[in-house]
Amino acid sequence: MLGKWNQLYIDLNQLSDQGIVLFLDDSPATPDRVMQALCNDSADYMRDYIYEKGGKSVKEIHFNKINER
Repeated sequence: MLGKWNQLYIDLNQLSDQGIVLFLDDSPATPDRVMQALCNDSADYMRDYIYEKGGKSVKEIHFNKINER
């Protein structure tokens, strides 16, 4: 994962280490799996941030396929 994807990969790992759960198309996913889909899949993905009650901190990030390229 080179170039523009490096920072995203680092960020996803840090978020995961902080206990934020990552999802890819409604299934729990590792940072590696999310990166694999974002870099290699022929689709565009949208991020949805799910907050704790009260809206103060993120508890989940969902990457959902929105269309095929």
